[in-house]
Amino acid sequence: MTGTLLLRGMLVGLVAGLLVFAFARWAGEPQVDRAIAVETSMDQTKAEPPEPEMVSRKIQRGIGLLAGAVVYSSALGGIFGLVFAFSQGRFSVPSPRALALWIAVLGFISVALVPSLKYPANPPSVGSPETIGMRTAAYFLAIAISIASMTLSLQLARRFIRRFGVWNGSLLAAFLFVLLTVTLLSFLPVIDEVPQAFPASLLWKFRIASGEMQLLLWSTLGILFGWLTERDRATHTLVR
Repeated sequence: MTGTLLLRGMLVGLVAGLLVFAFARWAGEPQVDRAIAVETSMDQTKAEPPEPEMVSRKIQRGIGLLAGAVVYSSALGGIFGLVFAFSQGRFSVPSPRALALWIAVLGFISVALVPSLKYPANPPSVGSPETIGMRTAAYFLAIAISIASMTLSLQLARRFIRRFGVWNGSLLAAFLFVLLTVTLLSFLPVIDEVPQAFPASLLWKFRIASGEMQLLLWSTLGILFGWLTERDRATHTLVR
């Protein structure tokens, strides 16, 4: 059963990756092109030679973007399937579709939303090459903190619900998650490397597009995985 859910999650992730790729080509790549143009203009103003292009933009926005979206989404879909398998029977959720949606909402909050509030996505020309290692480590640490806080809050939520009721217990668990993430993330370094000449509207549009891609990814995982799992369970029930 777990293997089936793992494979289903990877296939759903593949579909989600194709959707994310299409959306990124439509909404994200134009912002990247504009950011590269801004970077080139700033280099010309400083009389600095342009950095050598290791991979052409045609490959980056084509096969490179497609491969990245599909591989990432398929891997995330596999993890989604494993989390779904682990969660079955542990939470009082009425149906596979509702459980999948619930996992997708919590996953989006802990993996995408909370880390991006601390370290939002940046387009090309934003960020120093010398700090890329530190910025990457800090971002993944923010994800780990968010996931750990979410896991602990969910574990304690059942105790809170038994003692204080569903509504009050759920609110206490949500408050605990917010308190933990805000407190722990405050210890991570503040990173602000946006050049003063960089257009604020472009930065905003890029970050909005990045958030929309994450929302599309997690929505597809939750909706499609839940629908397939519920359909498969109904088919097996009819056969029996």
